[in-house]
Amino acid sequence: MNNDAPVSLTRDVEAAIIPAGTKVTLQKGQSAYITQSLGGSYTVIVNGNMFRIEGQDADALGLEAASKPVITGEPVTQERLEKEIWNQLRSCYDPEIPVNIVDLGLIYDCHIVPTAPGSHRVDVKMTLTAPGCGMGPMLAQDVQNRLLNLEGIDDVAVELVWDPPWNQGMMSEAARLQLGLL
Repeated sequence: MNNDAPVSLTRDVEAAIIPAGTKVTLQKGQSAYITQSLGGSYTVIVNGNMFRIEGQDADALGLEAASKPVITGEPVTQERLEKEIWNQLRSCYDPEIPVNIVDLGLIYDCHIVPTAPGSHRVDVKMTLTAPGCGMGPMLAQDVQNRLLNLEGIDDVAVELVWDPPWNQGMMSEAARLQLGLL
């Protein structure tokens, strides 16, 4: 969603300054331009500054909050769990780049460890496009929250790593194409 028309915030809402990650409160009535709405969160510009607003606060933008994905119904198998984990990781987006973190090449490792019958821990190693990015803890928390919503996942550890350093060559071909780098 990239709308040229501003929306007026319908209530005070917590947001994170991009790229610092600092939490602030945007005030009811302020004009916001939505520049990105991927993965259930929103990147907005208010008074020339960029902010991330979480999906559960979509109502502050006059939008309906998306329901959280909870995978249920089928038996939890290692294969199904791995597929759903990667689906959830692909639903996480860097707030400044309209490409998911998997296609950006930010996920370095993902291991599923059985802890009890029907219960698993997921260990994720990920990086950021820039080591100084203040959004790192927010992106790591987003990954953790999405994976904890999956049936059969009871623990998630997300570690931010810097070796090897991220570079554009780590992006998928689709990501490079989408960003005009091919």
